[in-house]
Amino acid sequence: MSKTDEKKDIIQYVPFMSFVHPSFWHSLTEMKLNVDKLNETTKQVYGRYSYRDDIVSVFEVDGTSFNTNPEIEHHYINVTGTLMNKNTIEDFKNIDKASLINSVGEIIRANMQTKSWIDNPSNLLNFFILSFADLKKFHYYYWFAFPAPSQPIVCLKEKCKNISTCFNEKQIKDISKSYQNLETSQKSFFVIVKDNETANAVELSKILDKNKGKELNINMSKIFFAFADHSNGPNPGWPLRIFLAALLDFCPNLSKTSIEVIGIRCSKNGSLASSQIYSITVPEGVQTPENVGWVGWERNDRGNFGPKLANMSASMDPVKLADASSDLNIKLMKWRLVPDLNVDVMKDTKCLLLGAGTLGCHVARDLLAWGFRHITFIDNGKVSYSNPTRQVLYTHRDCLDGGKRKAQAAADNIKLILPTVKSEGLSLHIPMPGHPIGESLKQETVSNIKLLTEAIENHDVIFLLLDTREARWLPTLISAYYGKIVINAALGFDSYLVMRHGISSVTKETPMNSSYVSGEQLGCYFCNDVTAPGNSVKDRTLDQQCTVSRPGTAAVAGALAVELLVALLQHHSRVKTPALYNITDEDIDSELQGVLGPIPHTIRGFLHSYQTVLPTCPKFKQCIACSQVVIDKYREEGIEFLMKVFNSGTYLEEVTGLSELQLTAEMTEILTFSDEDQESTD
Repeated sequence: MSKTDEKKDIIQYVPFMSFVHPSFWHSLTEMKLNVDKLNETTKQVYGRYSYRDDIVSVFEVDGTSFNTNPEIEHHYINVTGTLMNKNTIEDFKNIDKASLINSVGEIIRANMQTKSWIDNPSNLLNFFILSFADLKKFHYYYWFAFPAPSQPIVCLKEKCKNISTCFNEKQIKDISKSYQNLETSQKSFFVIVKDNETANAVELSKILDKNKGKELNINMSKIFFAFADHSNGPNPGWPLRIFLAALLDFCPNLSKTSIEVIGIRCSKNGSLASSQIYSITVPEGVQTPENVGWVGWERNDRGNFGPKLANMSASMDPVKLADASSDLNIKLMKWRLVPDLNVDVMKDTKCLLLGAGTLGCHVARDLLAWGFRHITFIDNGKVSYSNPTRQVLYTHRDCLDGGKRKAQAAADNIKLILPTVKSEGLSLHIPMPGHPIGESLKQETVSNIKLLTEAIENHDVIFLLLDTREARWLPTLISAYYGKIVINAALGFDSYLVMRHGISSVTKETPMNSSYVSGEQLGCYFCNDVTAPGNSVKDRTLDQQCTVSRPGTAAVAGALAVELLVALLQHHSRVKTPALYNITDEDIDSELQGVLGPIPHTIRGFLHSYQTVLPTCPKFKQCIACSQVVIDKYREEGIEFLMKVFNSGTYLEEVTGLSELQLTAEMTEILTFSDEDQESTD
């Protein structure tokens, strides 16, 4: 640079100032969790800046930046960029930033050498975002770069001046009109051609001949190079830096002349009256972009070269934040451990929990953890002072003033854990076999049956978590009638039972297999019984009426009940999924196991010996709950049939033929005893 040049003002470009809309981080989070996962491949994004003179211009990205085609708005320039999101904060910190921006610069330099930018000037502009998303805390670390070559260093021949000093009012209007008619890709950089009376904005390709780059034979007194200028001050915006580098690479002879450049700045109504003219001189012997490095990393809020932090945990809607965070564990499973896991099936499945006691509370919490968002409780009890220590959805406050209804309290409290869950509580008594219904209670009983039937019909999965054996009979029958998935959990003092019910198969019987039982042929909770359920709390002391069990039993059984359901939902056969007789076999057909492995019929656990067994039991043809004869009776007689069952402890045995079976067994035992007695006499 000569001494004469040193006396001139070196151009100080106004850098872009980035602004990231919260919607950008929302979109990035969804993409990272559901699409990219562990993939660090760069992706194309779009940003934009405005050349309006009445606003503080920023370079902004938002949720639409990931769209394939960006939206086009008046007075805005769209810029294509690249996003690189790293998996760890260490990778984000340790990546070589200089090499990164130089690699992007090489792409721009290649564009200059091929002269393709002349046909599509918008390709000169580029940006880069290096980021790391901490999805647990919703902290986003990011650093913008706007690549431009470090050379050439150019000077202002004189201070910038308003466009009106060289163009009259008519010419400025002509420029404005012709500029608006340019193609979108031509509005970043273009040429203004001035005649005696008119002035027009024209495409670069009409002035610059790609085949004659070294010698530019045009009348420079009539030519003004122009760019969309985001700056509001006396200094030109950052895009001019890359524009001048491209022009001088295209035609080095421009360094021998004075280049007139117009920074286009428009008002709200589209007027270009505030645009600025820069008279630029270029020193001889300027270096081309091929021989220089690239600059453009943005400074942070403290004025240093470094990344910025977006703390979205403070600005996001707490409800949406809770909903997104609650699914994080499940979505992370898909990244590496279970890529084929279907997350949406849990969100869409409606669960009905019959019983909001110890088991019901544990099941509800585990359902939330797996991503279920539709949970309904049915219970007729109230929260007592003995409940909160074992039943994890209740607090001491729920016990006051006689206690809240358990079903409603459970529904309310689960919303305190996750506000977006759809939950309601129904307080109703479930009629039971062997519990006679008096005339005064008949109408209420009929109403309860209708409510229960409607609830079962409107849900996909029914959990039987009730205290007594007989309370499970009616929901078992109705669920079998509607072909619902039923998960049953029951507790002993130090043992538990978790099982899934088969479904009613009206049309045909599935043939038995030596290694497994098909889903249609799996037994229900009552299939191993040869007697009808009766009143199990009659003449019982307090310890016999309450479910007295080791405190950990309910937590284990509740967790297994939910895990059994999730495994079932992940299998393509759903409720028809077969169960193996021996689930420990190493060579298991892929059709018999789902995404989460083979699915048992029954899980029996014993805490006193810390053992678990997995029996598989086929359907019993004379079952008092799910046999075809009982379902047919219910279909034909409805509530009348149910009333007979409630009022008689033996009616079910008569309907299913169990009475005759019992009599046959007794006669066989008597005859056997007689034969043994005869043999001893002989």
